[in-house]
Amino acid sequence: MSGAAGVGGDDVITELSVRPIVAALSRPWGLDVPSITVIEVVVRTSRGLAGRGFSWTPSIGAASVTAMLDNDIRRFIIGAPSDAAELWPRLWGHLHEAGSGGVTTIAMAGVDLALWDLRGQSSGQSITDVIGARHSAVEVYGSGVNLHYSLDELVAQAERWVARGFDAVKVKVGKPDVAEDVDRIAAVRETIGSGRRLMIDANQRWDLDRATAAMDALRAFDPAWIEEPLRADDLPAHAELRRRMDVPVAIGENLHTFYRFRDAIESGACDIVQPNVVRVGGITPFLQIAALAAESSTPLHPHLLSEISGQLALTLDGLALVEDVEDASFDALGLLAEPSPVTIDGNRMRSAGRPGIGIRFA
Repeated sequence: MSGAAGVGGDDVITELSVRPIVAALSRPWGLDVPSITVIEVVVRTSRGLAGRGFSWTPSIGAASVTAMLDNDIRRFIIGAPSDAAELWPRLWGHLHEAGSGGVTTIAMAGVDLALWDLRGQSSGQSITDVIGARHSAVEVYGSGVNLHYSLDELVAQAERWVARGFDAVKVKVGKPDVAEDVDRIAAVRETIGSGRRLMIDANQRWDLDRATAAMDALRAFDPAWIEEPLRADDLPAHAELRRRMDVPVAIGENLHTFYRFRDAIESGACDIVQPNVVRVGGITPFLQIAALAAESSTPLHPHLLSEISGQLALTLDGLALVEDVEDASFDALGLLAEPSPVTIDGNRMRSAGRPGIGIRFA
């Protein structure tokens, strides 16, 4: 993988612009999540070049991320080099007093993605080719934020995934009564058949004992993994849950730094890691986490954001799965001013070869 990400020479950052964009979800992620917020970040340099990235928060923190970009980050990066690998640790060190992750790394991601986009634009290469493609296509799986769906709605969604040709799907669990989770997962398994992989995601809703009891009941449906069964910060409890069952544990969407991923792997808290490229701070730390996963032979599947996750998955050593949340990609939400940087045919995703990260917001 590439060790640097800039246009080289003495090109420095001269301008940072930030624009929050609110997108209504055609399929709300719950009564309290009818929309998501994308924060467009544009970086301009002394050579007259422009790179475009973004930060992202589904429901919480957009105003805080925007304020950090508009204030602390802008003041620090004006005059700084346009090389992402050089700037990232310096910026993280500067912001660390405000927190090592969370709002800090989410805000940093907008700048980091913009600088990687700048490099791709300068060379006329997609981000996949800048990093180095290892695959021509990656597998896509069907996903949805569907815990609030009725059983009929959930089955209908599973039927749409089958019709689209997905060989793997993911469903939310975590109802107050585990028996209801069992009924829902049984219905989905019957709909998709025994030959497709079925992943389940609890979104941190259980404690250790409840997770143990729930997985005792749900393991009969052959889940490929259980995602975020416990509070993401509690790595020892995840390690204990792994000792209690044989279903693989996937975590990572709410881990924000390389160090937390290292802790998760070394402590035996997970079988699979799922870094979100924005939450970890951009492509620069994502590649460090990917190298860590490869060194420890830990499977990595990027979390959400299929337009960028798909391009990154093509550069990984292993065969990553890319999550396609129904009707929630930037393209499906009508956010893009230009064609998507990825294409999906059945359950296969490919890069469209657009220069940079290839994401331009309307």
